[in-house]
Amino acid sequence: MTEIREFIRRLPKAELHLHLEGTILPATLVELSARHDARPLTLPEAEALYRFSDFTGFIEAFRDVTRRLMGPKDYELAAWRMMERLAEQGVVHAEVYISVGVIYMWRDHDATCFEPIFEGLERARIRAERELGLSLYWIFDAVRHFTLAEAERVFRKAAEMRVCYPSIIGIGLGGDERRAGSEAFHALYGEAARAGLRLTNHAGETTGPEAIWAALAIGSERIGHALSAIQDARLVDELRQRRIPLEMNPTSNVRTGVCPSFAAHPLRRCFDLGLLVTLNSDDPAFFGSDLANEYLLAHTEQDFSREELRRLAAHSFHSSFLPEPEKSKWLARIETSE
Repeated sequence: MTEIREFIRRLPKAELHLHLEGTILPATLVELSARHDARPLTLPEAEALYRFSDFTGFIEAFRDVTRRLMGPKDYELAAWRMMERLAEQGVVHAEVYISVGVIYMWRDHDATCFEPIFEGLERARIRAERELGLSLYWIFDAVRHFTLAEAERVFRKAAEMRVCYPSIIGIGLGGDERRAGSEAFHALYGEAARAGLRLTNHAGETTGPEAIWAALAIGSERIGHALSAIQDARLVDELRQRRIPLEMNPTSNVRTGVCPSFAAHPLRRCFDLGLLVTLNSDDPAFFGSDLANEYLLAHTEQDFSREELRRLAAHSFHSSFLPEPEKSKWLARIETSE
């Protein structure tokens, strides 16, 4: 087992479905609580916040953790800790969601609050590039079950800021699919695409394949989770023919109760059907599994061979928003990794 762990660690990997707020470990949450709470959390109290049994419980836990991110220094700390852990796993590129919609919601829609926060995130990103050799893009995530106007604010802020910050690569729609689908965001996605932003979308996590069809219909280039895609043969054909990347998150789906086990996850079936699947950790602090562990579980629970793990790593770069020369560089290194 040590040998395969080392192989996975050395294998160059990109992570494409990772929420900054979901990387905050209980120990870091205790630090944030000490900064902001009248009665700071103890470590056992912080750890208790990460215990949940279903998707609704996860959303509530995510909210409790995220509300303790108050200012630029908090976000810089969370981002740097995330980047250190990515580098330790052999991740060389990441495309990370920031819950900009939540930031606006909790700060009474103050559009001026975000720039200082983002400057803190950028300080961590630049430091990680310099000290860890890690490249990183930001994806501005709106909350689909907030209002359309709030999503518009997030997407337009991304378009406005990317002029000065090329690290802002795209937009996304997170939140609770059961409460809001994709159709209402069609015009906003078109506007974002015209502004040069790349388009991602969470779909088919807690809903059926019709949600993935709807995400494709509004122009989504990558689909997050896509757990239910396997239920629709015509959709599988569409995804395969169009080479639509799927950002799959097996342990996340198990922990939120939408999939019974890692072994039962459709990762293997989608891979064998020729879909462009990528492996991701989603919210590793909440789900107890980082990207390296997801690769290990793919090997132990679904019998992915070393060569197939290489192909998963290659998929992650093919599916990324990196320029082609960067993709080619990492794809070549995957071929020679041992």
